[in-house]
Amino acid sequence: MNYWVKIVFSLLILIPLLCSPSSFAAAVSPEMFAVNNTWMLVATFLVFIMHLGFATLETGLTRSKNTVNILFKNTLIVAIGILTYALMGFNLMYPGEFSLGQFFGFAGFGIGTDAAGLTSAYNEGYTYWTDFMFQAMFAATAATIVSGAVAERVKLHSFLIFSTIYVAIIYPLVGSWKWGGGWLDEMGFYDFAGSTLVHSVGGWGALAGVLLLGPRFGKYVNENINPIMGHSMPLATIGVFLLWLGWFGFNGGSVLSANPGMVSFVFATTTLAAAAGIVGAMFTSWSIQKKPDLSMVLNGCLAGLVGITAGADTVSIASSVIIGFFAGILVVLSVILIDRIRIDDPVGAISVHLVCGIWGTLAVGIFSTNPEHSFGVQLIGVLAAGAMCFTSAFLIFGLLKLTLGIRVSQDEELRGLDVGEHGMEAYNGFQIFTTQ
Repeated sequence: MNYWVKIVFSLLILIPLLCSPSSFAAAVSPEMFAVNNTWMLVATFLVFIMHLGFATLETGLTRSKNTVNILFKNTLIVAIGILTYALMGFNLMYPGEFSLGQFFGFAGFGIGTDAAGLTSAYNEGYTYWTDFMFQAMFAATAATIVSGAVAERVKLHSFLIFSTIYVAIIYPLVGSWKWGGGWLDEMGFYDFAGSTLVHSVGGWGALAGVLLLGPRFGKYVNENINPIMGHSMPLATIGVFLLWLGWFGFNGGSVLSANPGMVSFVFATTTLAAAAGIVGAMFTSWSIQKKPDLSMVLNGCLAGLVGITAGADTVSIASSVIIGFFAGILVVLSVILIDRIRIDDPVGAISVHLVCGIWGTLAVGIFSTNPEHSFGVQLIGVLAAGAMCFTSAFLIFGLLKLTLGIRVSQDEELRGLDVGEHGMEAYNGFQIFTTQ
């Protein structure tokens, strides 16, 4: 009798493991509920670490006199993202019911569920609070992307106001079109973990901000393009590896369960795309610049990761390598082109997150193993997100420019935002204030 009890108990555990996430989301055993919940929390921790990666990457690729400012913005962005997502973002992204043709819905301010925290409208395989925490970690990423692009010359208070509005309203609204069951979801648009819904949302905001802000002083003089080097390549490299680590939670957690086959597969496609992005960027930068450029290779890693994010669960292993390799090529060409048309992006955020986010989303329509995924629908999703995000970001930054101003004075920019905005130095006694 005990023998058969053991077999039955084993089957209760194994059957959910062998199923797809969607097939057991509505009803799982207590054991699998605990396993799913634990994995989703681990994924949440990993995505949280990505914010440290963004902070160190942006710090390393900018000048030492702006270090405190970069770190301050990246610290505040996390807080703003979490608080606004709790206040309204979660219920805006997952409204339950839509109006205006599946375009807009809102389930009310604040978050809450039953006393046990076990009621989740979209995935009953783990708790409501875990669902909120995992999604909240994504929320601040869009504003973090903007932070790097406008670095070294944006007014702190104006940037924080922009971030609050953009993260509280624009990011969850666009996300609801797919992840909340809105009109893009009904069309069949697919974005597994956010090449468009996270990365290009941030990238469009970055482009709008940079266009209105203008280049850093001394970057473009007459016909010359003057390189402004970052102050710490070790910090930048640490940042990229932290981001790569966090991406295992970003993509792996987006399976929305601890399904061993799918999580492992997503880990593999994510890793291979990142590695291929590094190699693609190395070959491209070495060929064009005649020297192997570390900053290009680091961005190549991120380009591969952004590129695979939309289809990490639905493309083949070989396709993930192709997607990542092409993203590595694309990011180098984009960085060079954007610089030549005098758009000043200190960290290459527009190239990494916008250009490669678009590529990754369209790549689903090319390489997906699911015949229902269409290139045309993917293109519609890219254009819709772009129109909404760029227009909104341009409007927000534009209003701030007309009222509070968005750019520091030339004197403050030359001295550095650490002293001008914060009255302190990152490296006490070692900071040198120059025009470069």
